Amino acid sequence: MSLIEESNTEEMQMFRDMILRFLEQEVSPHYETWEKNHKMPREMWNIMGSAGMLLVDFPEKYGSAGASFDVCQMIQEEICRMGFQGLGTGYNIHANIVAPYILNIGNQEQRDRWLPGMVTGEVLTALAMTEPGAGSDVAGMRTSAVKDGDEYILNGSKTFITNGNTADMIIVCAKTDTKAGAKGISLFLVDTSLTGFSTGKPIEKMGQHCSDTAELFFENMRIPSDALLGEEGKGFVYLMQELPRERLGCAVQAIGHAQGAMDLTCEYVKQRKAFGQTVSQFQNTRFKLAQSQTELELCRALLEKHMLKYKRDEMTVTDAAMLKLAATEMQLTMVNECLQLFGGYGYTDEYPISRFYRDARIQTIYAGSSEIMKEVIARDILGR
Repeated sequence: MSLIEESNTEEMQMFRDMILRFLEQEVSPHYETWEKNHKMPREMWNIMGSAGMLLVDFPEKYGSAGASFDVCQMIQEEICRMGFQGLGTGYNIHANIVAPYILNIGNQEQRDRWLPGMVTGEVLTALAMTEPGAGSDVAGMRTSAVKDGDEYILNGSKTFITNGNTADMIIVCAKTDTKAGAKGISLFLVDTSLTGFSTGKPIEKMGQHCSDTAELFFENMRIPSDALLGEEGKGFVYLMQELPRERLGCAVQAIGHAQGAMDLTCEYVKQRKAFGQTVSQFQNTRFKLAQSQTELELCRALLEKHMLKYKRDEMTVTDAAMLKLAATEMQLTMVNECLQLFGGYGYTDEYPISRFYRDARIQTIYAGSSEIMKEVIARDILGR
């Protein structure tokens, strides 16, 4: 059962059939190898682009399919339901986060330069906010961009950047006024082929092993003034403006991933026997699954509510915080319960549920931790 209300439409069914065929043919046979190698081939983005999977809900003039917003979210859901969370995170960054920044904030020259390549997969993108000493506290970032004639000189570093090692263009958050706090932040479309940009060794993670996660360095990197995205000093405003879609995407991933874990577990407990009966016949198993499915459906309903609000341009930062908090915490709890029902086999790499468990853990941390989500919600409730 999909999270998308319009799942029975002809457009939705066509795209769902396409994405499932693609994942079964192009991803399933190779995903375990990618995980073991801690790397997904860069050409996979070109293959996804050729299949029409990237930026599907963007205007057709950029080469996109011009599909609905729901289709973009469905693709993320299916990727994660099949257990490919590492791919799903990279997809979310490229198609669901970076692309809207360019479409909504960029000028026409910037859209024309970057969006067509992003649709085909020739241009892979990333978003660089987090620094070694500034994660959720965006205003505390130290990366700077100093104006020098028709250029900016970029200095600093970023960490935990998804797609960072292989990205062709990165939206970089930097201080153009180091004394103005959050009001001194600006955004830049940084071409990674320019001199002064480098990356560290790929960051080894607990889960999502094939996802490219990088540390970035900018050393006296000269970028043209037309790389500025939007207006100088409005970066924090833009980040707050675009965060709801990013957090909505995290909720989509959470619900797809949780459904995938449930599917695996139901299949397993109906086959596995203990004490002369299948594990599915024990009351504990039935009650655990019933509770998990109920919590999943509650989050699915909340997601559908806020997706409708998003499409009407009514979804608030608080809405997005509540949705991400609820869905990702549910995901962690549910995957943990599912793994428990596998017993010792759940702790082995032989069964995909162990990967579901590892991959889920980051969801309550990136794009704003659960603690930050609670703070955002509390401020709204208390009026400060």
